[in-house]
Amino acid sequence: MPPAALPLRPAAQPAALLVPVVLFAAAALPPLAPLLQASLPLHVLVQFPLLVAAGFGAGRTAARRRGPCDVAEAIAALLLAIGCLAFWMLPRWLDAAVLDARVDALKAASLALLCGLPGGWCWGVLPAVARGVLWANGVSMAVVMGWLYLNAPERLCTTYLLDEQAVLGEGMLILGAGLALWGIVAALRGPQPGSS
Repeated sequence: MPPAALPLRPAAQPAALLVPVVLFAAAALPPLAPLLQASLPLHVLVQFPLLVAAGFGAGRTAARRRGPCDVAEAIAALLLAIGCLAFWMLPRWLDAAVLDARVDALKAASLALLCGLPGGWCWGVLPAVARGVLWANGVSMAVVMGWLYLNAPERLCTTYLLDEQAVLGEGMLILGAGLALWGIVAALRGPQPGSS
């Protein structure tokens, strides 16, 4: 049985959604979005996390207002989130998001609504083992994609330069190492009182 939802104070309800909305608008709209998309490492390592974080914040607010999802819904939602993130990591779709405004809008909406929102809404109800499996999947995805971008002899994304691809590869490897370290430290610390 999922834990009870944490109610928001009436004054905090509108403000709780303000941060995710502002974060989404900043990451998805001019003037910041074109600057982030001008560089492959910024596109993937800055814009993607901002969009996912916006959805995550909205998901946490939804969990407080409506209650968290159950474990089966959480697993399905988070598998959808992984699939969504993996889709947008494909070079063909990174290029398409830069070249076509409709695809870019779809990318922004799906990263926030299909990746971040389920994460914020459902992460807290998962058992520790399921969280660990999903965390390990994120680490392995970052390392594999980093290795691929770093070692590809040709450009994978036609809208970006080969040296940007190498920088993204290095960044993904660093991200994977950071996620792995964070997961190990969290596992060694154990569950914290009041955390979900």
